[in-house]
Amino acid sequence: MKFLIQKFGGTSLVTQELREQVAAKAIDAREEGYTPVLVVSAIGRKNDPFATDTLINYVRQVHREIESREMDMLMACGEIISGVVMAGTFQKLGYSSIFLNGAQAGIITDNNFNDARILKVQPENIIKHAREGKIVVVAGFQGRTGDGDITTLGRGGSDTTAAALGVALGAEFVDIYTDVEGIMTADPRIVENARLRDIVTYDEICQLAHEGAKVVHPRAVEIVMQKNIPMRVKCTFSNAPGTLVTSTGEVYRGTIDITRDRTITGITQIPNLTQFRIPLDNGSGGLVVQRRLFKALALAGISLDFINVYPERVVFTVKDDMTSKVLQVIETTGINNVEYTAGCAKVAAVGAGMTGLPGIMSAIVEALTRDDIQILQSNDSYTTIWLLVKKEDMEKAVRALHRQFALAD
Repeated sequence: MKFLIQKFGGTSLVTQELREQVAAKAIDAREEGYTPVLVVSAIGRKNDPFATDTLINYVRQVHREIESREMDMLMACGEIISGVVMAGTFQKLGYSSIFLNGAQAGIITDNNFNDARILKVQPENIIKHAREGKIVVVAGFQGRTGDGDITTLGRGGSDTTAAALGVALGAEFVDIYTDVEGIMTADPRIVENARLRDIVTYDEICQLAHEGAKVVHPRAVEIVMQKNIPMRVKCTFSNAPGTLVTSTGEVYRGTIDITRDRTITGITQIPNLTQFRIPLDNGSGGLVVQRRLFKALALAGISLDFINVYPERVVFTVKDDMTSKVLQVIETTGINNVEYTAGCAKVAAVGAGMTGLPGIMSAIVEALTRDDIQILQSNDSYTTIWLLVKKEDMEKAVRALHRQFALAD
């Protein structure tokens, strides 16, 4: 069997008309010789009757601090409702279909409730029903522990489910259906002439996702990358081919000069950050302060980003809503003269083609200074250059970089 995993988000399943569009995509795949396995999210979004957030808010009216094990049992209900309705849609259209929850689909996780990790997938039940000619619908976002407890997989969990099933079944493709055409060169709400990317590498989409592009969860990409299974990001509401996510070798196959062809893949942004600047004394005293600072922040469960450590200072960012907590933690360490700037944003230029290519940072500085945008902090890796700017400059910076690297061409 040629398995094809098709994952559909909650906005694709809100109405019967949309669900029949989803069914049509699976039926078309079947007619093309594939064995489709659908992975579904909970129907709708926040405030919709069966959305996960709606269920959470309902139970918190009873008690704010429900145990995480019981909360997982509740949160799994949204995908169960969605999956049963989707299987019923196929049956209404005359096709044999069966719904499997995460446990029935063989998804085994650790016991980290609310954010479980998949340990293994036992897909025999899926294969059995597929061989019987049924269209299998699987609940995304959930699995079970070795002891049989229900778990959920955290943010982006349905993407993760689809990727894990793709690997376990040796699928031809893992298709992630969303409400956009695919991977864009920038957020089209900011850049009007943002362009669809036909093909990107696994590394590029992971970086884009980590840096603010919300089309697919990076954990899902990391899973399919392990077995080199192609992923396609498509739109539920059109028949456009979308964006193919695959290995670097496939992306650049037949390309003569990849650096000139694909220097930058896309520009992303993350708003609402606070930059902290901690002065240090040179020498052993500064090293002691560094150790004390980072240990205290770690024990407080504070996630840091954009970290630069120098002999004379430490610089990092946190989300704006964590600013007061960070200040409280720093106060307990006895560190003085702390400086911070709230209302910042991180802008990232992502592209595998920049590796080893001189002049990229020069082009970025040229573009931003031309528009009087101050760079507060920068960092880089092989495929990404990060810039911290003031939040009011974020959209202007995204547009400036998009123009500079001619991403609309």
